[in-house]
Amino acid sequence: MKMIRTMTAVVAVASILSACGGGGGSDVGKELGLTNPQIHFIHAIPGGPAVDFLVNGSAPSGQTNISYKGVTNLTNINTGSTNVAYAATGSTTALASGNFPDVAKGHEYTVLALPALTGSDIGLIDDPFDKGLLSNSARVRGFNASANATNLDLYLVQASNTNITSVSPTMAGVSFKNAVPASGQDSIYVSGGQYVLIATAAGSKTPIFQSDSFSLANNADWLITSVPIAGALSQLVPGQIHLLIAQNGNTSTPSIELSNTLTGQ
Repeated sequence: MKMIRTMTAVVAVASILSACGGGGGSDVGKELGLTNPQIHFIHAIPGGPAVDFLVNGSAPSGQTNISYKGVTNLTNINTGSTNVAYAATGSTTALASGNFPDVAKGHEYTVLALPALTGSDIGLIDDPFDKGLLSNSARVRGFNASANATNLDLYLVQASNTNITSVSPTMAGVSFKNAVPASGQDSIYVSGGQYVLIATAAGSKTPIFQSDSFSLANNADWLITSVPIAGALSQLVPGQIHLLIAQNGNTSTPSIELSNTLTGQ
């Protein structure tokens, strides 16, 4: 019965997409769990060396020599238990490693190189991609890679009104080395439009970061990652962060860095 329902949904959606001139087919495949799982890598260690991203001990094509704030394109991987790591470019000796115990079709996976008190650390996100078959909403998720801003509230607000005094955070309490929504949960869905991103210390209404206005397109798939401002000891200066956008599925521009418009930041 499950197979019959799946095939019925595929036929129905294919008919609608055909009538609309196509587009969105990859989202449909992910939603139905038909497409290969995909993975990509983000380098979030200020001052860290360029690295190679390793999947089960070897670097996939296009996942090598990645510098700080580098975001790689999504690449297909196999299902099942999957070991991930990153190493200095040209080496296979892991600086940090982790494991996804049950990689599944239709899911997107993100691996982040993170700073640690000693050595390096790693962040892992499993995105089940539970988008509705006919939805054209944008998907967003936050991740905190800033050791100098250990708990953040992130506000995605309309560019026409950036007063957050009476607004709840879009992604609240994003702690260092963690995502909101958490790994294994679906992203947040919002309508496309002109937005501003604002970050505060968790529970505060005083911005430590406010972006310029930007366009968030329908069907966009964004991971918003806070990163320390590059430069000597910058990661030790409280609140000195930028926001790095990983544009999942955008092969021509996999990342955008938003600068802080606040004076002195």
